[in-house]
Amino acid sequence: MVQPVPVDCEFSQPGYFVWCGAPVRGADGKYHLFYSRWPVKNPNGFAPGWAIHSEIAYAVADQPLGPYKFVNVALPARGTNAATGKKFWDADVTHNPNIVLRGGKYLLYYVGNQGDGNYPTHRNHQRIGVAIADKPEGPWRRFDQPIVDVSADAGAFDSLCVANPAAAVRPDGGLIVIYKAVPIVPGKVMGGNVRYGVAVADKPEGPYVKQPGRVFEAEGEDAKKHWMLAEDPYIWFSRKYGNRYYAVARDVVGKFTGASGGLALFESVDGFHWNAATHPKVLGARFNWADGTTSHQNVERPALLLDGEDPVALFGATDGYQKNGRIARNVHIPLKPAGNL
Repeated sequence: MVQPVPVDCEFSQPGYFVWCGAPVRGADGKYHLFYSRWPVKNPNGFAPGWAIHSEIAYAVADQPLGPYKFVNVALPARGTNAATGKKFWDADVTHNPNIVLRGGKYLLYYVGNQGDGNYPTHRNHQRIGVAIADKPEGPWRRFDQPIVDVSADAGAFDSLCVANPAAAVRPDGGLIVIYKAVPIVPGKVMGGNVRYGVAVADKPEGPYVKQPGRVFEAEGEDAKKHWMLAEDPYIWFSRKYGNRYYAVARDVVGKFTGASGGLALFESVDGFHWNAATHPKVLGARFNWADGTTSHQNVERPALLLDGEDPVALFGATDGYQKNGRIARNVHIPLKPAGNL
C-alpha cells in the first residue's frame, strides 16, 4: 500500500519541533491536521522538551497530501482554574492529538499535564482528555477533569501516568480508547515498564470504564526477552474490511516487520484481543522519497487519513532530535487502494 513520498508531502514550522499528526477529512471537503509543537529554542531541547512545552496546533489543506497551512493553536495550555485557584490538569502542556469523527462531532483526544518545569513532574502528571467541537476549526469544549486518569491502586499497571490515547468509534456507537500507561515502582521516580490498557464509553464525555487486562504485550517466549513489542497504535473499526478493528503500531523490536522501528498492522474482532495481520508489514525502518532518496529516520506516532473506510494516506512524525540537520516534522505517505487488509 505504501508509496514513495513526494518531497513536498511533509509539514514543518520554522522555529518549532513538529510531532504527532492527526488528520481528518472535514464536512467542508478540506483536510484538517492536528499536531504537537514546541519551540526549538527551549532549555530542554526536543526531549524532554515535549513534556514541558508542547501545545496542540491546527493546520488545514485543500488536498489530502497538503500543503497544510498553520491556522492556530487548537488546545493551548489552560493555566489556573479561576474557580478553584488551582492548576487545571492540562495547565501547562497538551500533546499527542488523536482525532475521531462521530455523529457530526469532532472528538480530539489528547494528553495534558501540569508541573513545575522539571521533566519527571510533567511526565508523571500526564493524563488523557477529550475536547469536542462541531467543526474541526473549533471552538473546542474542554473538561475540568481527564477522561482517563491514573488508577488509585498503587499496584496497578496505570498508577503513575497515562498517555498516548488511540480512540475509535465502536460498532454500537460507543467509544474505545487504547492508552499507554506506567506503574508506580517504589524507589523509581519514572516508574516501571510501559504497558497498554483499554477503556470504553457510551458517549464522548464518558464515563470511560477501564477494562480488565492489558493489550499489545509480549507473551510466552517473547515476554522473557521483551517487555513491549508494539507502541503507539492508531486504531479504527472497519465494516468494509472484515467487520473488525485494525491498528497500525510501531514494531519496537522488529518481530512483525523484520525492522525495529517499522510499522505493523494488527487486527481484532473486539478491540481487546489483538493479533498481527496476515501480512503485517506496513513500513520498514525507513521510507522512500519520490526523488529516489531514503529517509534519515523511521516514522513514529502513525495515523491514517481515511476517506470513509479507505486509508488514503499514512501520517507520522520523523526526524526527531535534529539528526542530519533536519528538525522534527510530520510526513504524509500516499497509499494505494487497500484491496483487502
